[in-house]
Amino acid sequence: MIKKLDHNNVAIATKMRVIFQESYTVEAVLLNAENFPPLQRPLESYIESKTTFFGYHIEGEIVGVIEVSSNEKATHINSLVVSPHYFRQGIGRQLMQHVLQHFSSKVFTVETGLENTPASKLYAGLGFKEVRQWDTDHGVRKIRFKLSR
Repeated sequence: MIKKLDHNNVAIATKMRVIFQESYTVEAVLLNAENFPPLQRPLESYIESKTTFFGYHIEGEIVGVIEVSSNEKATHINSLVVSPHYFRQGIGRQLMQHVLQHFSSKVFTVETGLENTPASKLYAGLGFKEVRQWDTDHGVRKIRFKLSR
């Protein structure tokens, strides 16, 4: 079940941050990143965020989170994380489909590390097209995808 998360609630934000930390620890290894900024995101950043968060729940526990910024013209997927205990179960796809169905933007964008093949395959499988690659100042090559409808 997918529900909007009240990230201003400290208990919920704390649960979200645990999933972000677990998932981004795996991604940092995939990307061979020693200094991975998403792992340094403090709890306050979730609590005070102006973005929207949706959580995928199994038996009342949050096991996946998608974070989005949206306006009339575009929706950007800021983050998509799944607890490593639930990898390869279609949770990321369901969260992405939820956003694509519930936001009326004409353009959707998302970014990931170039070496994050599972994420790139997910986005391409949903119709996203690569629009840009670049190197970050923390040594990770990134890729940006766009879906127009």
